[in-house]
Amino acid sequence: MSIFGNIMGKIFHHKQAAPATPAPTQSEPTPAPETEAPVLVAAPTPAQPVDVGAVLSEMASMKNGGGNYQSSIVDLLKLLDLDSSLAARKELANELNVHAGEDGSAEQNIALHKAVMAKLAENGGVVPDSLRQ
Repeated sequence: MSIFGNIMGKIFHHKQAAPATPAPTQSEPTPAPETEAPVLVAAPTPAQPVDVGAVLSEMASMKNGGGNYQSSIVDLLKLLDLDSSLAARKELANELNVHAGEDGSAEQNIALHKAVMAKLAENGGVVPDSLRQ
């Protein structure tokens, strides 16, 4: 799995991120006679949006504050129990197409954090403005 996929999995599948109501189940469609057009089954509705700020805040409270995860990609990765090494951040930068500054520089790390938050929002996360800056 990709590094961003791991980030998304840790946040979106955190115990608080589960939807309040169970997802609807699909029943097996009955076979249509061969003379009719095939029956199309509607795609399942997307899960409820995940409050990224609330999930990260809860995780941070369980880990003595979580450092400066609100703006530091290194602290965010540590909060999520993911590899925060330079090699991992370089790989994440490649995944998200972030090419700001030198590898490991403050400029790149800030750009990575912003890109992660933007990508979480694109994938159904509710990201507060305080995490996007």
